[in-house]
Amino acid sequence: MTKDVVIIGAGLTGLSAAVQLKKRGFSVAVLEKSDRTGGQIRTFHENGFVLESGPNTGSGASEEVLELFEALSPDCEIEFARKEAEKRLIWKNGKFHALPGGLWGGITTPLFTFSDKLRILGEPFRAKGTDPDETVAQLTTRRLGKSFVDYAVDPFLSGIYAGDPNSLITRHALPKLYNLEQNYGSFIRGGIAKAKEAKKNTQPKAKKGIFSTKGGMENLPIAMTKYIGDQQIILLAENIRILPDNGRWKTVFVKNGQQVEFHSRHVITTVGAYALPDLLTFIDPQKMNNLTNVRYAPVVQVAVGVKDKGSMNFDAFGGLISSKDNEDILGILFPSSCFTGRSPENGVLFSFFMGGMKRRELTELTDEEIEEKVNDAFHRMLKFPQEKKPDLIRIFRHKYAIPQYEKSSEQRFKTVKELEQKYPGLHIAGNLRDGIGMAHRIIQGTNLAKEIV
Repeated sequence: MTKDVVIIGAGLTGLSAAVQLKKRGFSVAVLEKSDRTGGQIRTFHENGFVLESGPNTGSGASEEVLELFEALSPDCEIEFARKEAEKRLIWKNGKFHALPGGLWGGITTPLFTFSDKLRILGEPFRAKGTDPDETVAQLTTRRLGKSFVDYAVDPFLSGIYAGDPNSLITRHALPKLYNLEQNYGSFIRGGIAKAKEAKKNTQPKAKKGIFSTKGGMENLPIAMTKYIGDQQIILLAENIRILPDNGRWKTVFVKNGQQVEFHSRHVITTVGAYALPDLLTFIDPQKMNNLTNVRYAPVVQVAVGVKDKGSMNFDAFGGLISSKDNEDILGILFPSSCFTGRSPENGVLFSFFMGGMKRRELTELTDEEIEEKVNDAFHRMLKFPQEKKPDLIRIFRHKYAIPQYEKSSEQRFKTVKELEQKYPGLHIAGNLRDGIGMAHRIIQGTNLAKEIV
């Protein structure tokens, strides 16, 4: 069979590329080894709760994100988080504190030391860094101080990467932060300049803030699948291999015990780096090592539902925990405080996270051991009385949850470009490059389609 483009992987990147190609009249085939589309995005409906086993939210609805939802309407609609979600909590000394959002909050918060608060005054006048491989911890310590690393950056990166600020490279992991210093010489000066630029751009086709999909995140890949067409998506495709074929590409796989071949001008891989050796067997072993040099943070996500929270208030995006406090929990999100219909009336839904790069061993615990630790945090951190028990607990495990953009990333990005130049029509995509968030995946898939067109 012949197609214009063959896409490996029916996660958000692959589906985004397929939607854009389909819109432009290209013939596509999407191959997926599992029995469903959506990748790590999955929603469960149970006893009035709407649980996400994978991503709970996206951040920053770019032009590409909004255009995708427009194309899929009315089958799915974007939902932006309530204003309460702007409040972030940080755990310190046995309680949650609001992360300051202004000057007065920054002065009065117990999260940062007095000396580091004074250092803020000098931040606009410090020289910008010269090391392109400076870690997030090094950059933040240099500009703001150690307590900002411990009780702002560390928990923030736990929430995004489940990672370690001492190994994540700023220009790869947080490029916007890196560019603030490089382009404006300061976080504060850069933030002021960006705010002025945003005011001048009165009608940007993008929207800041946290977003999801009405009724649950999985409604997005379901609508994308419908748009592309079931006949263009092949599930349970086994032993997929991509081979050069006289200036074109041959994709071989097994379906229902039979070998199938697709021939195409372009082929896009969106799988994790760990899956590439079996997929791209023609690539030189050293080049392949450069592609697979990414480490992944393993994560356990636990959905916890309470049907009646009484008078307790959880009006915030959630609470994050610094690794300095040596807790077993990375963070707790409050999905029902952000989006409508995620719990029964007067109920509340939480998403607990454990593991990550610093506490891998916790992801190997039994379900009973994980449930015990979650119950402890439920009472001790969220302050539910001991007699109050969760009405629902569901555990989801992710061995390859989040790729870490560490020092090795530069070699990986360089190798992707080299291979794509050497093998025209081959596109190596996915979260091994270009960012890990939902918006990043949609932007990458959209841009890939535009490049091919």
